[in-house]
Order: sequence, then C-alpha cells, then structure tokens
Amino acid sequence: MEPRLERKVDIVLREWKNTTDKLPLIVRGARQIGKTEAIEHFARANYPHWVEINFILQPEYQSIFDDGFDVDAILQNITLIDPKLTIKPHETLIFFDEMQACPSCATSLKSFKLDGRYDVICSGSLMGLNVQEIESNSVGYKQDFQMYPLDFEEYLWAKGYTSAQIEIFYQHMQTTEALSAPALNALRKNFREYLILGGMPAVVWSFIRQKNFSGTLAMQKQLLLDYEEDITKYAGGLDKGKILNVYRKIPVFLGKDNKKFQITKVAHGARSREYIGVTDWLANAGIVNVCYCLEHPELPLRGNYNPDNYRLYYGDTGLLIASLDEEAQTDLRANKNFGIYKGALFENIVAQMLVQQGYSLYFYRNNSSTLEMDFFLRDADSLVPVEVKATNGASKSLNELLCHENYPDIRYGIKLGDTNIGWNEHFYTFPYALTFLLKRWLRERI
Repeated sequence: MEPRLERKVDIVLREWKNTTDKLPLIVRGARQIGKTEAIEHFARANYPHWVEINFILQPEYQSIFDDGFDVDAILQNITLIDPKLTIKPHETLIFFDEMQACPSCATSLKSFKLDGRYDVICSGSLMGLNVQEIESNSVGYKQDFQMYPLDFEEYLWAKGYTSAQIEIFYQHMQTTEALSAPALNALRKNFREYLILGGMPAVVWSFIRQKNFSGTLAMQKQLLLDYEEDITKYAGGLDKGKILNVYRKIPVFLGKDNKKFQITKVAHGARSREYIGVTDWLANAGIVNVCYCLEHPELPLRGNYNPDNYRLYYGDTGLLIASLDEEAQTDLRANKNFGIYKGALFENIVAQMLVQQGYSLYFYRNNSSTLEMDFFLRDADSLVPVEVKATNGASKSLNELLCHENYPDIRYGIKLGDTNIGWNEHFYTFPYALTFLLKRWLRERI
C-alpha cells in the first residue's frame, strides 16, 4: 500500500465503524481537503465489499432513487447500472460521494438507518451542499463530522513526529516550562513550512515527497482558480459576481490595519443590502472563517457581537499565501520575510487553527481604536483574550484587559508569538505553533 498522510478523520471513521446501532455518516468539508481519499482508504482497510458512487462523475446514478427509498429498490437500481458490484448485507460499505449533486441521497439515509444491513457514508463539498435540505430530509438519522485541511498536528505526523513527541510539547504548556532551544527551533521551522504551505493535502504531500517548495505555489494558485470556478457552479440563487468580488478582496482588507471587511469597498457603488448572504455562503462553503467583533469583552460570547462588523480569513492560509503578488512570494520563500502581511498571516493561521478545534471566532476593537484584541476563547468560568503578536513588542491592550476593573470576566490571557512558553502572573506566552493544543490546555489547565 502506498504511503499516505495520516488524518484525524481516520480515527473518527474507525470509531464510527465500531459503534453499535450506528447512523449513516456525513463527512462535511471544503473542496479538496482529502475527504474522498480518507473514506476510500478506510473502506479498503475495513470492508470485504464496498461500493463508491460519485454523483458528479457518474451522473447516471442520480436516478437510483427514482423508484422510491426502499433499500432493496435502491440497491437493485445500483446493480442494474453495474451488475459486477458485490453488495452483501453486514459486509458492505456504501459510499455516496459528491452528494450535493443528488439531493435525494439525503432522503435515503432514514431508510438505510432503519434497514440496518449496510454501513453508509456520504461526502460532499460544502460549496454545493444544501445544508438546510439535508437537515430537513435526514434529521435524526445521520451523524455529521466536519473535516478541515490538515491541522498542524497532522502536518507534524506527516513530517514523522510521533504522538509521544507532540505530547512533550503539551506537557511543557501545562507546566509552563520553556522548551529547549533545539525543540523550539524544530517547532519554529516546521511551523514556518506549514504557514507557507497551508493544509491542503496535495500541496503538503508534494512538499513531503520533494522536501522542497518546488511546484507548491503553482498548486496553491490552481486551487484558488478551482475555488473560483466552483463558485460559478454552485452559487445557486446568489449573484456569482458578488461572491467573487468578496472572495478576491479578502487579502486587501487583511493588509489593512483594522482588517475590517467592508462591503462598501468591495466594488464601486457596492451596498451592504445587495450582498446579503454572500459572506454566509462563503463561510458555509468552508472557504472563509468569519471573526465577529464583540460588543463588549464579556461573557457570553454568543449573541454578544455585531453581525455587521467582522473580519474574513481564508479557511486555509496557503490560499492567502497564493493570493499575494509574485514579489511577495519570492521574498517569503527565499528570505522568510512576511512583509506587510506579517500580522495578517499569523492571525489567519491562528484563526484556522482555532476553527479546526471547533471554536467560533470573535475579536474586539473599541470605537476609538485604543483597545484591540485579536481573539477570545473561554474556559469553564472566564473569558480568555488571545493576542497574536507579529513582533515581540509591548502588549498594551492585553494588559489593559487584564488589569482594568471594567472586565471582570477576564482573569488571565494568552499571547501567541515567535516566542517560548512562559507565564508572567498575568498572561501565558506560547509559540504560534502550539495553538492547536489550546482547547485541550484550557480544558485541563491546572
């Protein structure tokens, strides 16, 4: 068997298979993040027989539900199209891929669950997936898993690091003991590679095989174009041009000081009311991560934000890298100089790493711009400000939030930077690279 990238979804799939009375599984996620490859690998390793149907590449299979949703009728129609298929009860996985091209597939999940003889996994691009339709057609009869591009831990696995080695980093976080110089340098080197590459499997795999960046930028630029093409395919009732306007302008706003995304500056004469639904569509497609401005730095987070004041980050930082001009690309790879986008790149990668842990994104900036915080998390009983520092300068806003009596929900903070692990009685410092461990650390913090 050829080597492959180990993914966290592999663990989820194995646990799902061993579940008694399992539900059909829907693996959701943006395009080209490795959903199909992971499911095919799982099927080969765990089932004597498996059937894969791709509703885009094999449109003839979209008619298999025409006679209703009885499982035997569906399977009969499948085998009429391809009589060579072997489908045996309790030994067969049925994999419906690109399910967004066949809405009836979602309706069939109830029948497969009640029948119980076959394991079923569905997958599809969030870009074309009508989430509301799937929810209404299969509520109570499916299990969902949200998949993302490779996170930094998966990247470390790809580089050969073991879970035991990664656990050492976490133990240092728990004890706030500084990492040794060799450990910190290795972490920094791998993280800078990940920052440039992003987490798209094809890009990462190319770098792992070649041990250099040759060809990776071309792959990233092609991914940007592929996403644009998909927008024109799947935008539905929304104006495709308006979605592309927003998508293409993300780097422009990230390069500004406040990073606030403003519809009125997307195109000449653009009005917010004309772009209703566009940002939500891009977010639901997994293309962008939306970070909302809190009304006030206090709990609860949900409901305490301005839906019209937000920042947009790419769902994969490699796509932000690919969107920069060629001179910036050369400088970045040859000289490791991140230029004017330095702050935006580190914020984008931190946003990506937080979303991959299941967090929603919130920031704060007051009206006078004298107080600003990049992200907010929470533990069991307090609000935790997270500052992302592109340089190792002062932390004025973080100190004000921690020391001022106006913010009683805030008891300590976190500063992420090109730094070592530490604690100064007010906030913790962690290297950017260890962001992927924050949720566990907050849950288990002593």
